[in-house]
Amino acid sequence: MPQPLDGIQVLDLSRALAGPYCSMMLGDMGADVLKIEQPGVGDTARSWGPPFQGGESSYFLGVNRNKRSIAIDLRDPRGAELMRRLIARSDVLLENFVPGTLDRHGFGYDACRAIRLDLIYCAISGFGQIGPERERAAYDQIAQGVGGIMSVTGEPGGEPTRVGIALADIAAGMFAAYAIAAALYHRQRSGEGQMIDTSLLDGQLAMLTYQSARYFATGVAPQSSGNQHPTIVPYGVYRASDAYFNLAVGTNDLWRRFCAALGLDALHTDSRFATNRERLAHRDELNAILEPFFAERGVAEIEALLNGAGVPCGAVRDLHAVFNDPQVAALGAVRELGHPTAGSIKVVGPPYRLSSTPATVRTPPPLLGQHTDATLHELGYSEAEIAALREAQVIA
Repeated sequence: MPQPLDGIQVLDLSRALAGPYCSMMLGDMGADVLKIEQPGVGDTARSWGPPFQGGESSYFLGVNRNKRSIAIDLRDPRGAELMRRLIARSDVLLENFVPGTLDRHGFGYDACRAIRLDLIYCAISGFGQIGPERERAAYDQIAQGVGGIMSVTGEPGGEPTRVGIALADIAAGMFAAYAIAAALYHRQRSGEGQMIDTSLLDGQLAMLTYQSARYFATGVAPQSSGNQHPTIVPYGVYRASDAYFNLAVGTNDLWRRFCAALGLDALHTDSRFATNRERLAHRDELNAILEPFFAERGVAEIEALLNGAGVPCGAVRDLHAVFNDPQVAALGAVRELGHPTAGSIKVVGPPYRLSSTPATVRTPPPLLGQHTDATLHELGYSEAEIAALREAQVIA
């Protein structure tokens, strides 16, 4: 079936995670993503391991499907000319260097716009293209800290805690993909390209949502509340006799159903717990009742009773349990691909299903420079010219 981004070519100069996650999303929706890498080095994530599969980092394999790789030395004038020819035929340029880096190499927004007027140029950085810290370098954990996420994560009174995935990188990549799609739609209507500036810090601020709203409302910085929700009770992690589970009693109607399902009628009629306001005020007293109650029952029993009553509840599972779950299988979340050196690899597919224009997992993550020759042939380079560029180490 045709896909929404069929015919769109993306030049992806990004590396690590934020940019590659963005370009993977675009590739899943049909874009032709051409990954530009430094000969002999490539994307930094290629070396992030172990584990490795067939010499390829599992980290890299997880976020680089549906892309072609061309290895070009942009510092060489011949490589720069090749890059200019690629820009002239591309719709989107994506990069995640420290601001100013590509300007110094002749590929900042203004220079690229001069090559193709309607180009969409997306720059993902740590702190944005403007401001006193624009040139400050950042990795995911730095952004989680300076953006406030770590201050509201972890046990009360304990150490600040990073989220267990690269949340800042992934969020920046998702926001960038959304902005690129919006810019492409605008270009379709107006013919205008534009510059997109987003950052890891921007993404962390956007994701604060209700925590930032609490701060704006009170002027007091929220603190970490561990595995308990800061404003809803009971809502958090509890321990059954055999495993941990999450419970989310988010409304008074759910509270009524929760009490009925577990035979806790006395709690429902207790004035201390009549509404969420009262339950929040008496959180410790309520948990002192619930914790020993749950500790006497297995998680499967608790899940069956509460899910049967429509009360959100679920065991805390490790990834082995997650990827062997029938519901995950029913969603078709895991896809298998044949890789040139790693053999059969598994990836998590696109997290959405479109009825008319579905996202697809078509090709495995590329080897470094795997598509250099084919791409240069598309640009009109002869075999002799390609051989000369390779001999001079301009390409690989």
